[in-house]
Amino acid sequence: MSAPQLLVHDHADNVGVVVVEGLEAGTEMLCVVTADNSDFRMVARQAVPIGHKIALADLKPGDTVIKYGQDIGRMVAPAARGEHVHVHNLKTKRW
Repeated sequence: MSAPQLLVHDHADNVGVVVVEGLEAGTEMLCVVTADNSDFRMVARQAVPIGHKIALADLKPGDTVIKYGQDIGRMVAPAARGEHVHVHNLKTKRW
């Protein structure tokens, strides 16, 4: 297996984390689920910086975002599968 571009902690997560520099739109990513070392492939629809998130499914405003098996906030703008999820479309539920 080659090195993954996206890590997902748990099968319940709906975002994964980019773990390579320079991920470009159109890249077919190797995605690894660390809970059981399973993998899948997905295409990045946008360039996404290392450490940022990518939607694993279509997310709409109001959806809860799950990362590392935890609720990390809610979507305030849509992100299709393979698109960038960050502060432009994800906000904390704290305020």
